[in-house]
Amino acid sequence: MLIGVPKEITNHEYRVGLTPAGVYELSRYGHDVIVETNAGLSIGYDNEAYISAGAKVVSDVAEVYAADMIVKVKKLLSSEYQYLRNGQIIFTYLHLAVDPDLTQVLLEKDCIAIAYETVTDDLGGLPLLAPMSEVAGKLAVQAGANYLERQNGGLGILLGGVPGVKAANVVIVGGGVVGTNAARIAAGMGADVTVLDRNMSVLRRLDLQHQGRIKTVFSNQMNLEKAIRNAHLVIGAVLIRGSATPKLITHQLVQEMKDGSVIVDVSIDQGGCCETSLPTTYQNPTYTLDGVVHYCVTNMPGAVAKTSTIALTNATLPFILEVANKGWQRAAKENRHLINGINVCSGNVTSYPVARDLGYTYIDPETLI
Repeated sequence: MLIGVPKEITNHEYRVGLTPAGVYELSRYGHDVIVETNAGLSIGYDNEAYISAGAKVVSDVAEVYAADMIVKVKKLLSSEYQYLRNGQIIFTYLHLAVDPDLTQVLLEKDCIAIAYETVTDDLGGLPLLAPMSEVAGKLAVQAGANYLERQNGGLGILLGGVPGVKAANVVIVGGGVVGTNAARIAAGMGADVTVLDRNMSVLRRLDLQHQGRIKTVFSNQMNLEKAIRNAHLVIGAVLIRGSATPKLITHQLVQEMKDGSVIVDVSIDQGGCCETSLPTTYQNPTYTLDGVVHYCVTNMPGAVAKTSTIALTNATLPFILEVANKGWQRAAKENRHLINGINVCSGNVTSYPVARDLGYTYIDPETLI
């Protein structure tokens, strides 16, 4: 199979769909890989590294998109729509439930769109989303600590405090992969950490992991409102697989927060868990509304692009190989977790959450293979 790896064009996105090691592995199985010029240059993977691994490097993006399968990091932007063609496999993060335009294009182009974020595993997890969630959870605390500093618009609070001065109150909404990693970093910095979740198993796990060093609170409306009002830093870490994120933090509740407090909404790729959250970029990462600093960068792991690219390729490569070796139909038939990743197929929406959120008729992907 011919596999194309374009250069990412999202603002300040330095990740790339495959490392040279990933290209080498695909080449060993007889597949051809075509990589856009300088796709990985900014993170130390120059063109020669890809050529040595077996790839063909080209400057023409249209030539890259002529491949049978496109392997990316971020969802396609409007300038890339023109390159799609019928029957092409698109394997990347898609977040279609909050992107009706891209969904419509994928339907019209008759693509097979496989979303990293909805591929599952035997433990009920999301193995292709998990590595970026781990990165984003850790970065969320760093970003929050930075924007709590007075010169950056924050209240001027040190996350961990000092002797005789209370630490910052960090509230994490959601105890999944993002929340777990955020809690670990925030607690390690000495913050006063509270995690809210509706899953008691998640709360028990966090309590055992941290041996009582963080507070675990069941997420009902009263508990949520009380925690948010008292927070200096709120980290939105809510995820419902394939769906738009529910708006758990209302505009009214934001207005009741302390001036100079910070919201880092890691859920923003799926629409955000706060009513006042709007997507931002690393060029302009924050805005202040009702006295609260909002940090809603949609590609947070891009800041540590080398770490993120290696971690992502480690996770995605087995699935990419499976699709390339068997073809998408056979691979999907034999791997129920891969079929969960197919969001659009042959002109149909094959993800129930996407169909529900965007008003399409849901078609079971198993009927199409």
